[in-house]
Amino acid sequence: MGEMTSEGASLSAGIDLSQFYQVFFEEASENLDNMEQLLLNLNIETADDEELNAIFRCAHSIKGGAATFGFSDVAELTHQMETLLDKLRRHELQPTSQMVDVLLQSGDALREQLGRHQGSGAAPVDTGELLFSIKTLVDGGTLDGSPAPAPKAAAPAASAAPVAAPAPAKPAGPIARQLELKVGPLSNPSQADNLVELFKEITDLGTIEPLDGGIAADGIRRFKVLTTSTDNDLLDLFTFHVAREQVQLSPLGEGFGFHEGAPGAPQEVKKEEDLGYGFFDDAPGVPATAVTSTSTEVKPVAEAPKPVAAAARPAAKAEPRAGGGGMDQSTLRVSVEKVDQLINLVGELVITQAMLAQNSRNVDPALYQQLSSGLADLERNTRDLQESVMSIRMIPMSVVFNRFPRMLRDLAAKLGKRVELVTQGEATELDKGLVEKITDPLTHLVRNSCDHGIELPADRIAKGKPEHGTITLVASHQGGSIVIEVRDDGRGLNRQKLIQKAREKGIDAPDTMTDQEVWGLIFAPGFSTADQVTDVSGRGVGMDVVKKNITQLGGTVEIDSAEGYGMKVSVRLPLTLAIMDGMSVGVGEEVYILPLSSVVESFQVQADTIKTVGGSGRVVEVRDEFMPVVELEQVFNVPRFDFEHVSSIMVVVEAEGGRVAMLVDELLGQQQVVVKNLEANYRKVTDVSGATIMGDGRVALILDVGSLVRRSRH
Repeated sequence: MGEMTSEGASLSAGIDLSQFYQVFFEEASENLDNMEQLLLNLNIETADDEELNAIFRCAHSIKGGAATFGFSDVAELTHQMETLLDKLRRHELQPTSQMVDVLLQSGDALREQLGRHQGSGAAPVDTGELLFSIKTLVDGGTLDGSPAPAPKAAAPAASAAPVAAPAPAKPAGPIARQLELKVGPLSNPSQADNLVELFKEITDLGTIEPLDGGIAADGIRRFKVLTTSTDNDLLDLFTFHVAREQVQLSPLGEGFGFHEGAPGAPQEVKKEEDLGYGFFDDAPGVPATAVTSTSTEVKPVAEAPKPVAAAARPAAKAEPRAGGGGMDQSTLRVSVEKVDQLINLVGELVITQAMLAQNSRNVDPALYQQLSSGLADLERNTRDLQESVMSIRMIPMSVVFNRFPRMLRDLAAKLGKRVELVTQGEATELDKGLVEKITDPLTHLVRNSCDHGIELPADRIAKGKPEHGTITLVASHQGGSIVIEVRDDGRGLNRQKLIQKAREKGIDAPDTMTDQEVWGLIFAPGFSTADQVTDVSGRGVGMDVVKKNITQLGGTVEIDSAEGYGMKVSVRLPLTLAIMDGMSVGVGEEVYILPLSSVVESFQVQADTIKTVGGSGRVVEVRDEFMPVVELEQVFNVPRFDFEHVSSIMVVVEAEGGRVAMLVDELLGQQQVVVKNLEANYRKVTDVSGATIMGDGRVALILDVGSLVRRSRH
């Protein structure tokens, strides 16, 4: 949550904040995702201020929003995270892998806390151990008792300030400051009581007590604040309740606090207080000598309001706030239900347009030229509108890929392996509905590659491979489909081991099987290549579910492997489930739709080229290859009134690695069809994946090619 303007200064005074919960939860989720990616990409040896500031801003945004809405558990955890991150960005601590681990665990805990506040019904999250770990790291300790690494030397820019060279030793923790807080003038002085509640909710913020006995003078309230937080942090929190220009902070007694980062500053700063130039870095009247006499933590004027570069690097440029104004102004949050409703309406429009186009074929274009021209424009505009609306649901594959670095990091550490993840084609877009359903199968494939594919570092070195294994995720468009590949450079599949395991399971596995057929054995239910069952794998549930889920989405899975060199799993999916390109075929009086992505070719066939095998099965020879023949007339019991008619057209389709030749009466054409869920509107029908409405109002069934191929095998 960013800073609020004066328009929202008094939200908590008379407006129900619960109406803004959903926006906060969405922004907090985005910040957590962003923070996790930044932490995973952080190089602890060469971490720079820009990276650390970006992580700090994510935690800061969540803390501000949580404090505003009264989520004290979230605010407390993010406040401790902020303390650690603040020390890192000010170079008081050196980043370590332990800190990254603890911050990642804190992100997981925050997700659980936010989920509970959203109404997930989960039990309260115990963060006691996590908070203790963060405090230990903040105090300069380590979680395993080993000596903490010394912070790196300050940047060369700091050498310009000779006074900072013999810096005094840092105290063990931040020094508490006494500040006078003036709030007002307020039209309703009781607004200031919200700040008192804020200190009660965030226990580590400090203490606050009134200096005016609770009575406002000219609408102004005065408080005494004892805190270790910086002025800018306090102002960021207060702004959620009171307009920023109505808040004034000034030292009380001998305290200082006129610039950001004041806690723990050298005592010499006190000599400068009598100059009376306030607590902002950019306050008017700052003497030129004051910059060199105080400390190197004073920043350029333009950077004062933002939590930016570290203290020892005053020359660093200010980083724009995460999710800045440009992004907020160019995007709009819309619920998925509204998008689905829009897609349904456009689908109905496509059907209506097809009906008008079909009925207009009998109209003489010479007599009704304007009508024909208008219908042609309607067809073109409808198609453009349809593509534009469908693109709204398309989201990049990076949404899926971004969840794997963290998962692989944890899994590799658990298995004692070193794994590097490489992603390609993150910008490739896929329908949102498919993205949600493909995430779990892809997760299993990636875990499978890490567990079964990638060898232990010692084994890899013994084989002449690099110590780090590589898992590559690739997404690309091929025709009307998207292909997602999961590759690894591990041990690959062992042909003999797979055949032996299959025979132990009672699966028919002759030695004459092709490599592709052998690789396909791992999709059998209960099949596993693991030698022992662990909490990661070995139970034989996984790959069969992966194939089943992908098949239900109209996709296919293919495996390629070379023993000792690695393995590749290719998943091919349609771009969307809502609208598809299809070929319409006629059988008797019925019309059926074949997915165009499954159609290979069509040809005319002579009756004598169809052979009968085994008394019931029929095959046709196509270029020295025999294919099973599927007669749609018999499959769907199509009634026929022209009894002498003989079907002479065959359409070759492929799915699940097999091909069949479908016998039909005629080819009606190619068109885009709006897919309707037959199971939701009627019931599940064997060998049918859906239905559509034709231009003349008739319902045409969309055939399940995979099911028909499986039927031919049995």
